[in-house]
Amino acid sequence: MAQILYSPGVCNIGPEEIARRRRVGWVGLIVAILLFVALYGADVNPWWRLFIFFPAMFSASGFLQAYFHFCSGFARRGIFNFGAVGKTENVTDGASKALDRRKGSQIASYAALIGAVVAILCVLI
Repeated sequence: MAQILYSPGVCNIGPEEIARRRRVGWVGLIVAILLFVALYGADVNPWWRLFIFFPAMFSASGFLQAYFHFCSGFARRGIFNFGAVGKTENVTDGASKALDRRKGSQIASYAALIGAVVAILCVLI
């Protein structure tokens, strides 16, 4: 297996952190589905289904971070991790931090957009 290295704005997490983000994605997806089933089954006003935005965004964020090998939270904090979970290193270069923040914001925006689309679709069903 090829070694993954920190690359500003491209990759800031290694295999253990990637697996962790993927698990977050699955948990968010399960919560979103359960919330939809509960709200749909309770026959409440369909607008309440907009709350599905939160677990859908959470899920999308986890899956996107796993896909891109990039943690948006780490980017905001100026750190990266390619070892054991919880053992981070600091990004020292200002230009690298800026690239990381841009990528982190991009992932957060994509996750919010996906969460919004899912929530709106759940209202319309």
